[in-house]
Amino acid sequence: MYRPRVIPCLLLKDQGLVKTIKFKDPTYVGDPINAVKIFNDAKADELVFLDITATLENRITDLNVIRNIGDEAFMPFAVGGGIKTVDHAKDIIGAGAEKVVINSSAVENPQVITDIAEIFGRQSIIGSIDVKKNGAGYKVCVNSGQKNTERDPISIAEQMEEAGAGEILINSIDLDGTQKGYDIQLIKLISDSVSIPVIAAGGAGKESDFFDAVNDGGASAVAAGSLFVFIGRKRAVLINYPDRDELEEIFENL
Repeated sequence: MYRPRVIPCLLLKDQGLVKTIKFKDPTYVGDPINAVKIFNDAKADELVFLDITATLENRITDLNVIRNIGDEAFMPFAVGGGIKTVDHAKDIIGAGAEKVVINSSAVENPQVITDIAEIFGRQSIIGSIDVKKNGAGYKVCVNSGQKNTERDPISIAEQMEEAGAGEILINSIDLDGTQKGYDIQLIKLISDSVSIPVIAAGGAGKESDFFDAVNDGGASAVAAGSLFVFIGRKRAVLINYPDRDELEEIFENL
């Protein structure tokens, strides 16, 4: 049976794991290596690490952190944050990541995707798009959600695909960390506009949200943060991941 990938999306800040709500107020939730060990035991499909201050600080993720993750992780993982050049991608992939996640720089300069794809292949590139609602529509934001580009996400997704991205990560800023469910309308807009896989992110609060993102939104994969690092109404920190039987049950009616 075909089963969409279910991907923990983990945020890095100052070499620790944090979680945000609507891209604000990062709360420390633990050590990334401890989280990787737990996701190893749970046999997670993939991991995505996003350094939330790298672009603002004009740097990429600490390569030692990436190497430590690579030494521990049994599953493929992607790293994003501050990637602007081919050399940045070389450093991150050389440190152990299978994929790079490119956001702000790709919106402003899609050629960077093309240049990286020519060396590593498009399967190594996730084009990431952060989106806020704007009246009846949507606008793409960059620089950790702080700058509104006034561009719509469909045009950016199409631009990233044409440039050579292998996947699109579409993230709702409005729903980030709220656990109110994905923005299905947004996911469907993007999945209908591109032919490459779309990863839904932002808002997952229960496992049935995964099914909705795939069945109703057309996503090829789902990503979540809070759902995999918190438990209960008081959001106690507990790294968790569904087992294989649970995942198959979630998607059995696709």
